[in-house]
This record gives sequence, C-alpha cells and structure tokens, in this order.
Amino acid sequence: MALPLDAIEIRGLRCYGYTGYFDEEQVLGQWFEVTLTLWLDLAPCGADDTLTSSLDYGQVVAAVRSLVEQARFRTVERLNTAILEVALAFPSVLQVRSELVKLAPPLAGFSGQIAVTMTRNREQQADP
Repeated sequence: MALPLDAIEIRGLRCYGYTGYFDEEQVLGQWFEVTLTLWLDLAPCGADDTLTSSLDYGQVVAAVRSLVEQARFRTVERLNTAILEVALAFPSVLQVRSELVKLAPPLAGFSGQIAVTMTRNREQQADP
C-alpha cells in the first residue's frame, strides 16, 4: 500500500490511567502521555476545506482518552497496541504511529520516563 505523505499529529495527550505491571498501578493509577501520527490523504480537505473530507481529530482524542482512562492492562505495550487499534478504526487513517509515555514509572531511584513507540498500518491490522 502506498501511503500518502500527509499526516495529522496529536501531541501531548495526557490521560490518567490504570495500566501497569504492579497491583498498585492498577489501583492507584498514574499519568500517561500519548503522541499520535496519523497518516491519511489530506488532499481532498486541502481542496474543498471541509471537515468531512478530513479526520475529526477531536473524535480520535476522545476515543484514545477513553481507552487509556478505562483500560486495565499489565503492560504499556498492550495499552499502546490498543491505542493503535482505536486509531486504525477510523476509516481514513491508513497508518498510525503511537508513542505512549509512562510519566512517572515506579522504579526506585529513577526519575525519568519510559516510552513505547509502535507503528501499524491498515494491512498489518488485518493480519491475524
């Protein structure tokens, strides 16, 4: 599949969620930050200036926020896979890159962040 060079980026989507390996993470929760790059054909919107020929990124933000806030997975890899699935459910999205950041991982003596980055396209999504 030849992908268009067009993309919409959603940066800095902060959500409070309950994904984590430790039981405390699933009970107390923590902050996550998501950055998405959504590849799609933006030429029609560039020509006709209507939202219906583009992607309503507000709907993507709402769907991802809902997922992160409600899901209870053990790993950020599984949560990020679910984020990719949500984004690819929008018909105009051909490929998505998601960076999921655990802003304050519960690691003794570590004050940094942990990020998992994954990219999937519609064809990969269809594979079993």
